[in-house]
Amino acid sequence: MSRPNGTKNIMRTPEEKARIIEEYLNGNEGLHYYERKYNIHYQVLHRWYNKYLKEGIEGLKSRTGKTKGSKKGRPQKPKNREEELELRIMKLEIENARLKKGYLVKGGGAQKEYVTTYDENMK
Repeated sequence: MSRPNGTKNIMRTPEEKARIIEEYLNGNEGLHYYERKYNIHYQVLHRWYNKYLKEGIEGLKSRTGKTKGSKKGRPQKPKNREEELELRIMKLEIENARLKKGYLVKGGGAQKEYVTTYDENMK
């Protein structure tokens, strides 16, 4: 995938990132030299540099994608009737707050849109 400035979005291993940063640390050239040499955006190199100095090679490991363990940010499925009812109450409270502010949801998924209800009769 090409970027506007011509750099490519290439996934590199933590070892490759560390090798590039160590080459920078041991060399006499600035980060802009390595930006051109490895076709990596300057800001990405600078981020790698800071993470490498702070955490070593562990800081260069990708933290994106699927992880084992907790699913932060995702609602968990109710385990029993009580949790199911609590989830339903929470959704209704959110819906109620949204309606008090004067918005309706039309559509669903990618087609979802929030429409103001100020012009509509709410009887």
